[in-house]
Amino acid sequence: MKNVRIFTIALVIMVLGVGSLAAQTSAATSLKGMSFSGSTGLYSIPSGRVAWERTADVGLDIGYHLITGDSQTTHVPKVALTLFKFLEMNFAADMQPAPPNDADSNSNAIIGIKFQFPQSTRAAVALGFNYQAHGVGADDRSDRYDDAGQLYVAVTYPGKFFDWPAETTVVLGYTFYENHTNRGIDYGMGFDLVLLPSVFSNMVHWILDFSNFTYVNWPPYYALNSNRGYLNTGLRFNFASIIRQPKFKFALDILMTDAFDENRGFSFGGVFGVGLK
Repeated sequence: MKNVRIFTIALVIMVLGVGSLAAQTSAATSLKGMSFSGSTGLYSIPSGRVAWERTADVGLDIGYHLITGDSQTTHVPKVALTLFKFLEMNFAADMQPAPPNDADSNSNAIIGIKFQFPQSTRAAVALGFNYQAHGVGADDRSDRYDDAGQLYVAVTYPGKFFDWPAETTVVLGYTFYENHTNRGIDYGMGFDLVLLPSVFSNMVHWILDFSNFTYVNWPPYYALNSNRGYLNTGLRFNFASIIRQPKFKFALDILMTDAFDENRGFSFGGVFGVGLK
């Protein structure tokens, strides 16, 4: 039954994406929020955009997400630096509580880089890579934890859905996992819809992403169930749209993680950013 629901929601996302692609008469109001990994994107998946692709040669973003479920909480502070309007570098500290009956570390470090190709159309295409160091601070880390690296291509294109600005993102990639071979292809798709833009002044975004991977290979077991499809959905509030300053960013997220699983969780977080030059 779960597989049927996952297939259904994936089909809905694809229909929304096709609809937005067919209606590219005006670009969406691109929020450029922060994903859990620190990369510019939705929740689990990165987008084809970088944080300051049009407004600053140097931009700094500082973000944070908490992910909670089953009385457990993970804290994910992060930072991203954008250079030359096309290069983004990010770092996230994924601070998870230790598994039950285990006093050792279950924290991870994520280091990423993303290169956005020159934009000849309104679609944004980026090539990215992240390295994940698992079990940072653990005793005998090399014996218990395998690190990972993910290479991906992300495409984001604007459009409209019911006359509301929208963006659709598609991600394809591959994860290189230490001491493991024959891994599957990474796939993700997401949708960012501006809700009632004339009423809320482009401030309220509904975001949904669906993927067979999440922000780290060892996600919190109580809020993101590994080795299954992940669906995250919620609202992102773009407070910078109110003051209309192109070199200022302030956005907050409220969302449900892994919404189709019994161990679904809740997340709250956001990003503050400034264009420095």
